[in-house]
Amino acid sequence: MFSHVMLGADDIDAAKKFYDACFKALGGREGMVDPKGRLIYMHNGGIFLVSKPIDGQPATCANGGTIGFAVESEEQGNAWHAAGVANGGTAIEDPPGIRTSEIGSMYLAYLRDPAGNKICVMKRMG
Repeated sequence: MFSHVMLGADDIDAAKKFYDACFKALGGREGMVDPKGRLIYMHNGGIFLVSKPIDGQPATCANGGTIGFAVESEEQGNAWHAAGVANGGTAIEDPPGIRTSEIGSMYLAYLRDPAGNKICVMKRMG
């Protein structure tokens, strides 16, 4: 359904430090910065980018928006969360763990990246 996801950030170096650590915890590689200054990650067929806004205005995070990344296990999600907090992210919402709702049980962990974007990891249980 998605070709890629891009988030805005004013400090690409801080974003790279944060996302390099988070994606390494998921088995990915460090991001690369293209000639336009965009930070690019490619993993398991997905493309995730971080860029200074093209319009030259300050980056802002989406109010109510969340980008979710898949994890293979609770352990991998916990490692992602710890790597993010250790590299400039902020833990938000409930602590990482299993939550049950009308659509079933799932493991979730939430962070805000250094630019304030809300991201999470998720694994559907059973």
